[in-house]
Amino acid sequence: MKKSILTFAWLAMALMVVSCGQRTTKSESAPTDSTKAVVAEATDTDLAPDFELPNLQGSSLKLSSLRGKYVVIDFWGSWCIWCIRGIPSMKEAYAKHKDKMEILGVDCNDTEEDWRAAVAEHQMPWLQVRCPEDQMEALLTAYGVEGFPTKVVIDPEGKLVKVIVGEDPAFYTFLDELLGQ
Repeated sequence: MKKSILTFAWLAMALMVVSCGQRTTKSESAPTDSTKAVVAEATDTDLAPDFELPNLQGSSLKLSSLRGKYVVIDFWGSWCIWCIRGIPSMKEAYAKHKDKMEILGVDCNDTEEDWRAAVAEHQMPWLQVRCPEDQMEALLTAYGVEGFPTKVVIDPEGKLVKVIVGEDPAFYTFLDELLGQ
């Protein structure tokens, strides 16, 4: 009996460690270094659900307006330690591939002030939008976001290519292979 309780406790802890936070939780907990990213391959016919969200300039940005290049949607939050730890790698990928792709940061679970402050503090040069609380559940459900960060790769025609949950160096290797560097 003790062994099954211990096994259950370990499984429960592992599930809590898998992501930086759940959909509507402002969790400060972070996964361990051994956490593996969850990767899902999309089919050729899966179009990315379109959305329109407010950007840093006070207007709105529609995802479909970015067609013609690969797009990486980065679902993140300033409260998520793994999201923040991944910013330097995202900056390297952006510098290397910005002629072939756009990164669209979608901030979740932050106030507008915290979002703006985090973008400024971390000097994130790519496109940024904020998902208001009243739209968050629908957007996260549409993309199957179960933890943060979640990165969604979309091809130039607007089709889903890959979804990766967690911060994993394999994501950047995948981008290099996809974009030819």
